[in-house]
Amino acid sequence: MQGREEVKEPKPSFPLSLWELSVASTVVIGFLLGLAGVYLTMPASDYSFLKFPRSLEDLQLLRDHLETYTSDYTIQVLVGYCVVYIFMQTFMIPGTVFMSLLAGALFGVFKGVALVVFTATAGASSCYFLSKVVGRPLVFSLWPDKLSFFQAQ
Repeated sequence: MQGREEVKEPKPSFPLSLWELSVASTVVIGFLLGLAGVYLTMPASDYSFLKFPRSLEDLQLLRDHLETYTSDYTIQVLVGYCVVYIFMQTFMIPGTVFMSLLAGALFGVFKGVALVVFTATAGASSCYFLSKVVGRPLVFSLWPDKLSFFQAQ
C-alpha cells in the first residue's frame, strides 16, 4: 500500500456552503425586515432626530423626542428599541452603551435593566451564532496554515 497516492479533492472557490449562506442571508434579511417594520409602524412625524446616539447630547435629544412616543406608542417604541439594540449587538456596531442609558431614561431603571439584559444577551448570542456559522468557514479558508499551526499548539 506504499505506492498508493492520496487523491486530494479540489477545494471549492467559495468557502461557504449553501446552508451557511442561507443562514447568514436569513439573519440579515430578518433584521432588515424588522427595522423596516419598526420604521413603517411609527406614527407620522419629523424623523430627523432618529439616529444612533453617539454622545450624551444625542441621547438627551433622542430621549426628549421619544418620551412622548413612549407614552402613546409603548409597544412600537419597545419593539423598535429591541430590534435596534439586538441589531447593533449582532453586527458589533458601537453605541450600545448609549442605547442602554436610553432604556433607563425611557422605561425606568428596573424595566430598563431587564430590557438591556434581554437585548444584550440576544444580540451577543446572535453574534456568536452568526460568527460560528459564517465566520468559521471563512477563517478556515483564508488562513488554513495559521489555524492548523494554532490547533497543533
